[in-house]
Amino acid sequence: MDLMSMSEREYWANVAKRPGMFVGQVTVARLESFLGGYDAHAQRHGGPGLDGWREWLVARRGRECNHAWPGLVRHLALPDGWHHWQLSPEQEERVMAVLFALLDDFLAEREAGIHTV
Repeated sequence: MDLMSMSEREYWANVAKRPGMFVGQVTVARLESFLGGYDAHAQRHGGPGLDGWREWLVARRGRECNHAWPGLVRHLALPDGWHHWQLSPEQEERVMAVLFALLDDFLAEREAGIHTV
């Protein structure tokens, strides 16, 4: 695994396969923090990071809300709602799966030069 030669999409597919290697105990909150740190590092060093991610999620959902991107991912993963950010184990699994699927779609569109926002 040569991290330096991977595209962002390949990198995140690798994280999705073995998230515990990157965050220890795998939780939605830890994955969100890791993704946020990745974005901050990319932005500081001239990479695109998650530029456009929140706007892309709003477009995917079809309506705006006041949540940051983690809330938008939850809206898409749990359309019937959730209780005060306390997720059941099943909801955690669902949100993590949807997060990685959405991130892959976003990065695929960006790689292809598709601007949906």
